[in-house]
Amino acid sequence: MNEKKYYLGVDVGSVSTNLVLLNDNLEVEAYVYERTRGEPIKAVQKGLKQLVEQMGGEVPVYGAGTTGSARMLSATIVGADVVRNEITAHAVAAIHEVPEANTVIEIGGQDSKIIILRDGVVVDFAMNTVCAAGTGSFLDHQAQRLGIPIEEFGKLALKAKRGTRIAGRCTVFAESDMIHKQQVGHPVEEIVYGLCQALVRNYLNNLAKGKEIRPPIVFQGGVAANAGIRRAFEEALQTEIIVPRYFNVMGAIGAAILAKERTQKTGRTNFRGFHAARLEFTTTSFECSHCSNRCEIVSMMLEGKTVANWGGRCGRWEVGDIERLDFTVNL
Repeated sequence: MNEKKYYLGVDVGSVSTNLVLLNDNLEVEAYVYERTRGEPIKAVQKGLKQLVEQMGGEVPVYGAGTTGSARMLSATIVGADVVRNEITAHAVAAIHEVPEANTVIEIGGQDSKIIILRDGVVVDFAMNTVCAAGTGSFLDHQAQRLGIPIEEFGKLALKAKRGTRIAGRCTVFAESDMIHKQQVGHPVEEIVYGLCQALVRNYLNNLAKGKEIRPPIVFQGGVAANAGIRRAFEEALQTEIIVPRYFNVMGAIGAAILAKERTQKTGRTNFRGFHAARLEFTTTSFECSHCSNRCEIVSMMLEGKTVANWGGRCGRWEVGDIERLDFTVNL
């Protein structure tokens, strides 16, 4: 029997669903990086099954935390002890990886963030959830247009001596400009690196505008896999960019760390167990007409019984206080 203690972190976003298991020393023992594909419940349950496979069987989990845009939904599935926003989770993970970190750059498929840290405390942040030109989807789209696998995008960018100037403030303008540069004979590797520079320029001119970016700088999120983007940031900021080993699951790592902190204080966990991967969860929604806010209430049901509601401003529909559900286990 496995005598180790483990802590589960879950980060569910619009593009990817990430799960990690940390041991008692907060080291990654297993992790999953999967596409959400518009089905977050299935993605989380698939991730739980994959963790069990990687560990060679179910292991004792002493705490679970969730983050990401679907953090409430995933909290209900796994039985979370702590639920935190992405800024908090990514900051905690970055500080764990690089204790002296002053800046966190996080770029995912559909959004991007900058977190300013001073002495281990978040003092400022900004998020972009609207414009695709500063996110991974920008590169995905342009790579597809060029007929280049996104996995090869970064390697190709590193071959360029310089970057072709691409108008990157908007994905539509960028594509039009890129096509023009192809037509006049710019080398493809310079166009690719130019696209990397355009994304970095967009990020710094919008998201990071007015913020003091101090090193050490930690770069995380799925786009951190792109060596071309890292090079473009280093050239623009004239400093080293640190990419953690588990850059693509840092949000989940932060959630797991927070779960350990919480359960060590409470002495109990709400984790349902890995059998949650086999339970039947469904969601539905309705509009509350009690006041002029007309809140959209999301309901989650477990095998036909409502176990959680969220989305309201007043708490009228709140059901299933996570800390009081009947799967709480004393440690």
